[in-house]
Amino acid sequence: MIRKALTAVLLSASAVCAQEAPDGLADAPGAFLRGLDKVAGAASDITLSVGQVAPYGSLAVRLEACRYPAEDPASNAYAFLHITDTMIGEVVFEGWMIAQNPALSALDHQRYDVWVLRCNTD
Repeated sequence: MIRKALTAVLLSASAVCAQEAPDGLADAPGAFLRGLDKVAGAASDITLSVGQVAPYGSLAVRLEACRYPAEDPASNAYAFLHITDTMIGEVVFEGWMIAQNPALSALDHQRYDVWVLRCNTD
């Protein structure tokens, strides 16, 4: 029940992605992500600025927004990602990922995992 409520809040927040961040959350200029190639067993860090696209294997990862609690930037991060598999030309993930709860809204890909670590607050 809590998971459904949180998902609904995050999905409604995605509709206003271009607007000002809600009270208590601040917009960050970028984010730090981590990718895992499940076949090779190799993890890589991905640093993105808002609007930037980074290749990761056959994926193209675009960061639309990163938000964090203004009072405690290290506590959590919410990143809106758009991930396309370039081999098949399809969007495989679009939505909010939460650093503290990566399984709540996760990329479902047979080879790669991508998750948000934190926002870049510099």
